[in-house]
Amino acid sequence: MAESFLASIATAVLEKLAPLIVNEVRSASSVKDDLGKLRESVRRIQAVLSDAERQQHQNQNLRLCMWKLRDIFYDAEDVIDGFKCEDLRKQVSRNSDLSLWNKRSARRFHGTFSIKMARKIKGINQRLSDLKTEWNNFGLRECTSDDSRHVFHRDTHSFVNSRDVIGRCEEKRKIIDLLMRPGDPVIPIVGMGGLGKTTLAQLVYNDTQVTRRFRKKMWVCVSKEFDLPKLLKLMIRSINPEERCDRAALDTLQNCLRGLLKNKRFLLVLDDVWNHNPERWAEFRDILSSMGGWFESKIIVTARSLTVASIMSSIDPIELKDLPHEDCLKLFKKLAFDDGDEQQHPNLMIIGEDIVKGCKGVPFAVRTFGNLLY
Repeated sequence: MAESFLASIATAVLEKLAPLIVNEVRSASSVKDDLGKLRESVRRIQAVLSDAERQQHQNQNLRLCMWKLRDIFYDAEDVIDGFKCEDLRKQVSRNSDLSLWNKRSARRFHGTFSIKMARKIKGINQRLSDLKTEWNNFGLRECTSDDSRHVFHRDTHSFVNSRDVIGRCEEKRKIIDLLMRPGDPVIPIVGMGGLGKTTLAQLVYNDTQVTRRFRKKMWVCVSKEFDLPKLLKLMIRSINPEERCDRAALDTLQNCLRGLLKNKRFLLVLDDVWNHNPERWAEFRDILSSMGGWFESKIIVTARSLTVASIMSSIDPIELKDLPHEDCLKLFKKLAFDDGDEQQHPNLMIIGEDIVKGCKGVPFAVRTFGNLLY
């Protein structure tokens, strides 16, 4: 199973903590103890993240808890990086030709730095402790190899109300431009969960210019299992919902799809792709290339991993960054208040601005809080 964005951050924190605990803080046992406590907390959380990844699509409170953990892990990374910078500064101080007075000043600075960082580590541990009860209430468990066979299948659809979407105009323009000109048929959209990859793909899919260009359009949510017969069935049903193909063999499926797409320019969206196996993609691509209109057709792929994007396409992906604060605030106002109502509640908007800042540019988090507070 591919790691979620939170699992990746947890791994990075643990990798940075290991040498720090051994080498950096031998003279400060209390700091070393707090770093050890942080490591154990992150390890316990990391062990159940696969289960959390499966359940979050059905549990809004779990999703919010994972966003809180993300912020704590980011802050932990900042503290660890601070220790690394201080270590480099000490090395420069030791190896340079400083006066005795300057060396004493450097030692005093290091002492003050250690006290400051110790407080930050204690603060992070306290935040994890405060979140522990909520996290434990979800009943998450460590996943075995057998569990990986029973993956929750996330489903998405092609419709979006463009009036409910704020931002991403530049990214949409780039994708449509790529759709209209020759080149690699696969256009990847990459970003961590919650940044709006699916929403962006929906905006493009329903654009009038795109609809005019492609005679056939198909939307397939792939999720964790890149199963070739299943993908072909979903493509066939996307074109013709009445087509009976549940028990058809692979050869029958590709012949059926070839008949539906014969000499037609098509657009295929593969949403939420996790496949890291180049052979599976090559087999699927070979089938698609046998369709008559392949050379003028396009595929939009949304994925969390740059590795997935590099397997499926030779062009640079559209990488989604955090949504600008101004756009996040507009989205929050739209969801948390009736139209114009926020002007009558300036005190609530002050609180709302703090909430939006805490969402760190993630539209999913803004939407979740906005809907909850409405």
